[in-house]
Amino acid sequence: MSKTVIVSVDRKSPAEEQGVQAGETLKKVNGHDIVDVLDYKFYTYDPVLTLTLERDGVTREVSVNKAEGEELGLNFETYMMDSPRSCANHCIFCFVDQLPKGLRETLYFKDDDARLSFLMGNYITLTNLSPREAQRIIDLHISPINVSVHATERSLRCKLLGHRNAGAGIDLMKRFADAGIQMNCQIVSCPGINDGVHLQKTLDDLAAMYPGVNSISVVPVGLTKHRQGLYPLEPYTEETAGAVVDMVEEFAEKSLKTLGTRLAWCSDEFYLQAGREIPEDAYFEDYTQLENGVGMLRLLRTEFDSAYALAEETRAVPFSIATGVACAPFLEEIVDKAAGKCHTKGKVYPIINRFFGETITVAGLITGGDLIDQLQGKELGQRLLIPVNMLRHGQDVFLDDVTIAQVEQALGVPVTPVNQDGFDLCDAIFGG
Repeated sequence: MSKTVIVSVDRKSPAEEQGVQAGETLKKVNGHDIVDVLDYKFYTYDPVLTLTLERDGVTREVSVNKAEGEELGLNFETYMMDSPRSCANHCIFCFVDQLPKGLRETLYFKDDDARLSFLMGNYITLTNLSPREAQRIIDLHISPINVSVHATERSLRCKLLGHRNAGAGIDLMKRFADAGIQMNCQIVSCPGINDGVHLQKTLDDLAAMYPGVNSISVVPVGLTKHRQGLYPLEPYTEETAGAVVDMVEEFAEKSLKTLGTRLAWCSDEFYLQAGREIPEDAYFEDYTQLENGVGMLRLLRTEFDSAYALAEETRAVPFSIATGVACAPFLEEIVDKAAGKCHTKGKVYPIINRFFGETITVAGLITGGDLIDQLQGKELGQRLLIPVNMLRHGQDVFLDDVTIAQVEQALGVPVTPVNQDGFDLCDAIFGG
């Protein structure tokens, strides 16, 4: 079946009002071929549309008038209207390769799909991009896109990505920059491989593409205990992490003077590994790289302080917070401050990651099993707060398929997921 076959039409939608029916295939919009969701989203944005539909070899055209940007109301077999593009790389630091066996199948799928970069914010390497898709990004001015760069030296990028044509991605980035496409870039930094002088060259090369390169995040490689047979990599130490932070901050200050933006930032995890204070709010400018953990803790504290200033004194229901080892001290400071008005001193429990290994210290990779094992018998108060990113997006399931209900039953307290937002955290602490 064609991926552009309409499986349902929303009630009272512009498409239903003009008689578009399930079972018809959407072939064109205003004369443009519809291949996948990007074509569909782009060409149906306009207020006046002519849809070319086909059923059983018979073609008809339907005119639709709607508000600009209004959804047409068509649903297809898959959101992408096409099969997802799996990754063609064999990155030496790939996190999926470091997963233990027995997890749900979807966790082992590696995507490298440009459409997901634009629509969902996923990072792509550009090695999987066909000439048609590259030209379409330029023609439709699909921007911004998120690019996993890692290195701009071609041979080094080929080594890091495990792909003989990975170096060509740098040429494609220059082509996008020349066409006015904005790119948010990511560098996964591996000790002794693409840091040091290699990192400096990558930063300089990307700065030369500004304003096409809109921002750069530098994040430390994540290493689990399940690396048997994989490329030998070592985690960052306090000293080596500090060297990366120093280099990126020096580059950022120079960029601020020459470009008007710092352009590059280290993730919070680098600061924590280096034993450094996370910079103040203004340092992170527009928080462009928030999804990569850049300034996330600083923004959380800034938002919490604003919410706390407005909070009324109360006696909150006793609570506890479970989080990753890395940010536990940061949350302890917040809980200490909150006690001044909520008159309840919560407890913060740093959860050691037994499932993936103790080198994994972020909250988003904590499993339900580790929560249960390490919190049973502990003083949890009457409720347990957890970051929502411990759970599968939009669901109540942890990475190991343990559910919130199972954790609640094992620990004997209700579990409340809290958004990565200081206002929500303040509400959660004072609420209940």
